[in-house]
Amino acid sequence: MTTLTDDRPGAGPTPDATPPPAPGAPRRRVRPESAAYAVLLVGTAVLYLWGLGASGWANSFYSAAAQAGSESWQAFFFGASDAAGSITVDKPPLALWPMALSVRVFGLSSWSILVPQALMGVASVALVVATVRRATGSAWAGLLGGLVLATTPVAALMFRFNNPDALLVLLMTGAAYATLRALEPDGTERAVRWLVLGGALLGLAFLTKTLQAFLVLPGFALTYAVFATVPWRRRVLHLLAALGSMVVAGGWWVAVVELWPASSRPWIGGSQTNDFLELTFGYNGFGRLTGDEVGSVGGAGGGGWGSTGLFRLLGTENGGQVAWLLPAALVLGVAATWAGRRPVKAAATSMLSWLVVTAATFSFMAGIYHAYYTVALAPAIAACAALGAWALWQRRDSLVAAGVLGCCAALTSAWSFVLLDRTPDWLPWLRWAVVVVGFAAAMLVVVVRHLPRPAAVLVAAAVLVTTLAGPAASSVATAATPHTGSIPSAGPATAGGSGPRGGGAGGGPGGGQGGVGGLIDGSTSTGAVTALLLQDADAYDWVAATVGSNSAAGYQLATERSVMPIGGFNGSDPSPTLAEFQQYVAEGRIHWFIAGGGGLGGGGFGGGPGGDGEIATWVAATYPAQTVDGVTLYDLSA
Repeated sequence: MTTLTDDRPGAGPTPDATPPPAPGAPRRRVRPESAAYAVLLVGTAVLYLWGLGASGWANSFYSAAAQAGSESWQAFFFGASDAAGSITVDKPPLALWPMALSVRVFGLSSWSILVPQALMGVASVALVVATVRRATGSAWAGLLGGLVLATTPVAALMFRFNNPDALLVLLMTGAAYATLRALEPDGTERAVRWLVLGGALLGLAFLTKTLQAFLVLPGFALTYAVFATVPWRRRVLHLLAALGSMVVAGGWWVAVVELWPASSRPWIGGSQTNDFLELTFGYNGFGRLTGDEVGSVGGAGGGGWGSTGLFRLLGTENGGQVAWLLPAALVLGVAATWAGRRPVKAAATSMLSWLVVTAATFSFMAGIYHAYYTVALAPAIAACAALGAWALWQRRDSLVAAGVLGCCAALTSAWSFVLLDRTPDWLPWLRWAVVVVGFAAAMLVVVVRHLPRPAAVLVAAAVLVTTLAGPAASSVATAATPHTGSIPSAGPATAGGSGPRGGGAGGGPGGGQGGVGGLIDGSTSTGAVTALLLQDADAYDWVAATVGSNSAAGYQLATERSVMPIGGFNGSDPSPTLAEFQQYVAEGRIHWFIAGGGGLGGGGFGGGPGGDGEIATWVAATYPAQTVDGVTLYDLSA
């Protein structure tokens, strides 16, 4: 089997594997690019794994669901927040499954939850390397793409965190690689197999973060339609086969949930009608674009998620997360479609479309938006930058190609200076070193065709170092900072940004806090509260109930027993109703009610579309309160 290579005259295919040496023959030395590849993957693993446990439960909302899935296969299948199965998280469950299996095997700990995310990051880097290498036939070009991804700050954040984005990025990158493999002239049967695999991976990406997975779909389909070597009729049939595999891979779980009796499964978190399709197309779908998200923090009409517009991703909230190479990647992606050979053009088309469509969506969406979403851009930025840089470097004898490369190097140095200047007290010398050395190297790139090869290599190395110095330093700072809560952010704090990059610190000693803090940060149980909740724990389905999933999560993780999150993540889902809650109490299924939970309902903001406000009022009027370590609890068995 051969790779896709540059088809210049005299350029041949690169074999996938080197045959073993004959018996008695001297052993061959390790090739430099192979050693560099090993260093890249090991370095990425160190960056993503070092000190990982410092983040504790990270996003305790998902950590609690992973704990629940490790205790109950039904909770595992539906993605329930608690093992007793009262309500699911507000996403499909696929991202929870690796964490839940890890907890089931290794026990509940920060490491068992977060290590799978780090390994997904290493695998994503390897896939970018493989994609760029197959398109260019150059191991060094592939390594450049992998290095750019590994040192993107938001990647260093999300591959050390337990949101669904890590798995989403891995699956979309795998689909891009499969699409490229389908374009290889190895026969119709092999092409359709790879395309079907790509479709299945996007279907699984849907089961990770619903409709966001399909932002890359138009570009991948266009790439195959334009660059496939089979006749047009077969291209259409192959694309239909890929669509079918995507529907099957992403739809089987949806079909089971829709057909399952609602009374015997958890409530679908994030929906107001206990319907996954409503969640998909409403709160997690078109509501994100329009801002009309019923049940969200902002309610219908949007919650003020930052300024939208063409330059949103370059602003203080997003720029330091992912945009270090974004302007250059757009230029280089276009350059790759012009200067590259057919395989490079194909890869650049798929990655550039991924970048443009996703960036445009993030820039103009009016609904719930967080800066860490931009990790979905990182593989496309990395691949476009590597493909374009390699294609232009191959044509560096041309003044136009060398000029474009030099302009991209100068642009990136100037933009890095701007981003670094947003944190003037953090490594203040770095921005000056980047801009001075970067501009000098950029000017030399323009005349690199006149330099001897050793000097040209030094110039390329100088451009590489100055280009990646800023994001690499920010990635190290990100990895060195613990991150908790629901809205993590990469890098050091920025002027005018969203505050300290470590994320929320939780409810602090004494448990869950009300209001916004309790909504986005997990509660923290004390030893006395945990001991109280564990009294006669085996006699109850839920050792406690409280408003909001994050308020329930900390207590559940401390006790490893089910805590009912009334109203789901926002505390606004109508689950359970007051009548249902009263029935649970009458049946002796809930022991304690913990006041002060965060959410849109009675625990945090006073009233909501669900029964949570009524429940809190009824409990306070019916049962005596006691305070333990600053936490108010009601004994529902009294």
